Amino acid sequence: MSRPSAVRARVRRPATTLAVGALVLALAACGSQLDPDQVAGQTGVGGTTEAGGIPGTDGSVPGTDGGATGGTGGTTGGTTGGTTGGTTGGTTGGTTGGTEGTGENSATGGTKAGSCDGFKNSTGITDDEITIGNAADISGPVPGLFEAAQDATKAYVAYFNATNSDGICGRKLVLKSYDNRTDAAADQQNYSDACQNVFAMVGSMSAFDSGGAETTEECGLPDIRSAAVTADRQACGTCYGAQSTIANEFENAVADYVLKNFPDAAKSAAMLYINAGAAAENGQLQPKAMTKRGMTFKYVQGIDVAEFNYAPFVQQLKDRDIKYVQILGATPQFVRMAQAMQQQDYKPDVLMFDPTAYTKDFLASGGSAVEGATMFINFVPFEEASKSPETALYLNWLQQVKPGAEPTFFGLFAWSAARLFVERSIALGGKLSRATLLQEISKVDNWTANDLHSRQHVGPRHTGDGWRFIQVKGGKWVPVGGTSYNYAGYTTVS
Repeated sequence: MSRPSAVRARVRRPATTLAVGALVLALAACGSQLDPDQVAGQTGVGGTTEAGGIPGTDGSVPGTDGGATGGTGGTTGGTTGGTTGGTTGGTTGGTTGGTEGTGENSATGGTKAGSCDGFKNSTGITDDEITIGNAADISGPVPGLFEAAQDATKAYVAYFNATNSDGICGRKLVLKSYDNRTDAAADQQNYSDACQNVFAMVGSMSAFDSGGAETTEECGLPDIRSAAVTADRQACGTCYGAQSTIANEFENAVADYVLKNFPDAAKSAAMLYINAGAAAENGQLQPKAMTKRGMTFKYVQGIDVAEFNYAPFVQQLKDRDIKYVQILGATPQFVRMAQAMQQQDYKPDVLMFDPTAYTKDFLASGGSAVEGATMFINFVPFEEASKSPETALYLNWLQQVKPGAEPTFFGLFAWSAARLFVERSIALGGKLSRATLLQEISKVDNWTANDLHSRQHVGPRHTGDGWRFIQVKGGKWVPVGGTSYNYAGYTTVS
């Protein structure tokens, strides 16, 4: 995939179309819990909040607001954080979930630090601090849509400051938080501010990320995101996703899993998708990719957002003797379909979901109707944190920064983005600048963030092709087919 030029024509979509398309893309490809029924009437403009301001605390986010020791506030919610790090935080990471990484799992990833000779201050860099930014959908029609990405970035900043007294060439990290308000104009406004006030953007996640794409590239701002969800953001020359998603590249691992384990089902498959935005696009592209891989789809059908009666669709599945069913949407649609199947006593050999289904609500509201459902994922599930030091770090430091916060798929990749930024910055040392950082990121391939997730093709900008499978058994997600990723490549379709 060739790098886009700095100046090029861009397609401007109507706001209402973008609203549906971007949000459904987020839920269909990036694990959002958003119900498409809620996508309507997006308004508002951008705003910023300095690092801190977690609801329910005194407004400070220890470790990101310039505390002398980068404290984390322990389990008290951060109300006693700041310069001392609270009663259970501080430089050791506390005694309640403050795990410190060592070696490759340290905050710097064991990266050999470059010489600090010749280090120059620049936008967002002073003698004492390096300010990075994070823009996420915090407010809007679905409050907290991607707040988890911002929380994860705050958690990594806290972790880095608490465990690295020397920082990056003597400079600690400070995080400036932006609220995209689920609005493309807000994204553009926030990135205009970031161009002038932060060194780089890290871990951002927004359903309307096209808004600031052109601004970001024109000012040369490094934007190391959790993921990019629109074509404009994916084409931005200074934007990279820790999860390297490309819309028209679909992994072969899913089709291979079905062909190997359920050959009859592979010859009688169906794709159901919410008929809006990217879910509608992916719902047609993915069957094409899996057909190229050897599967046979007998039923590909969109479902209107406003449709609540799923019985006719289930009847079609029964009439066509469908044995493999995959659904693109969000938890409410997933559960509604599974319940309709149960009511009509229909159970396919395989009921497949993407990582969007990885929510507590899916299991709780789905109950017996989702028992046996399978999901393909490209990260270590949180149930296996005891076997994954990096996953444990994310979960533990998230709770120190924001006790009670629910870890998420896109939060995990925001943590990964923060680690990528730190490791490359440490390696550059005195050569660190926006331009040199971008050069470094463009070389990064097979990125796993210390095995937090499968290999991602960040610099080359191709969809990560390593996937594994988990299944609902006894109301819990458990591994199926082993815990290793299947690196089977991807199929490009149009």
